Amino acid sequence: MENYDEHLAEDPLFGAALDTLAIRAGQSRSHEGEHSEALFLTSSYVFASAQEAADRFAGNQPGNVYSRYTNPTVRMFEERIAALEGAESAVGTSSGMAAILSTCIALLQSGDHILCSRSVFGTTTVLFTKYLQKFGVTTTFVNPTNYTEWEAGFTANTKLVFVETPSNPLCDVIDIQRLADLTHARGALLAVDNCFCTPALQKPLELGADLIIHSATKYIDGQGRCLGGVVAGAKKYVDEVLGFIRSAGPSLSPFNAWIFLKGLETLRLRMEAHSRNALALAQWLNGHPKVEKVFYAGLPSHVGHELAVKQQSAFGGVLSFRVKGGRDEAWKVIDATRIMSLTANLGDTKTTIVHPATTTHGRLSPEQKADAGITENLIRVAVGLEDIGDLKADLARGLGIY
Repeated sequence: MENYDEHLAEDPLFGAALDTLAIRAGQSRSHEGEHSEALFLTSSYVFASAQEAADRFAGNQPGNVYSRYTNPTVRMFEERIAALEGAESAVGTSSGMAAILSTCIALLQSGDHILCSRSVFGTTTVLFTKYLQKFGVTTTFVNPTNYTEWEAGFTANTKLVFVETPSNPLCDVIDIQRLADLTHARGALLAVDNCFCTPALQKPLELGADLIIHSATKYIDGQGRCLGGVVAGAKKYVDEVLGFIRSAGPSLSPFNAWIFLKGLETLRLRMEAHSRNALALAQWLNGHPKVEKVFYAGLPSHVGHELAVKQQSAFGGVLSFRVKGGRDEAWKVIDATRIMSLTANLGDTKTTIVHPATTTHGRLSPEQKADAGITENLIRVAVGLEDIGDLKADLARGLGIY
């Protein structure tokens, strides 16, 4: 109790629960004493003297310099994410893809190798295979749940292992602790895209991951308003990412950071509600005669169900399913909806529906799609917070009522 009291005197949020951290962590007030987080819309900051300016630019004195890499609103968001993820540090970026790119550029060099799950967002695959390869960084893709493939995929120059869990769009669940042990035994770093779960449902750092990456555009915002990303982990790694952002400029906008701060205040409540709706919809689809297969870790039939129960507190809001037939049948279901939004974004209060093979994973080759399980009859639904009866009825327009 003495140690707890000492920490509490230094930090009133020491030991605080996630809901409290989501509302209070990182907040600092200006001399005006504002209750809500302040939005600092300024590109630069004024110094009291030439010496102070020199010290700030050199990093010898704390304080703001230029909003490309120091902004009080962005800093509040970064500190709040770090607190929620249990990370030493975090840095915001202009988008989720900017977070992935910044991590790779900051921590890798020509000749290095990435070992990546085959089941990731299509643009992540394109980034690794088309663009990073130009600069001598190679990538091997493996079956996300085949640990023999993971072990065989490591090379002497593997420096980064990258996974999504649950994955987009097939909801593959990867054993983070097991993969972390494999990764660290070979001297590499494990980065986990925690977009589908957020820290409200899953804590990858506690399971052995080195870095967490988010598209804050998704559930962290929660209402589809703006773009952003974040990287969280040990300060020595995050500082390298910040150094790249300072030089290259894929920075998080202060306004977007302010929006994300507001989104985080309801994160757990939203994630639990998304999960309830998604489970109910997955169960309904699982019994529908026009549905070939449902991909959602909340279903006991899902191959990753027991693992998801172990490392997640709920199953998230995203599911995918294959209709019986091909593209025509999938498009018929999508086009028949009247409530769901036909858009590639996810994590919104509004339910979204999309055909991955021609949108989110449309730039993959036929071989890459086949390897990743992206078939023409696959539909992804990011289940929102509407009434579940209305969502079932919306899909029934194309699937048929039973």
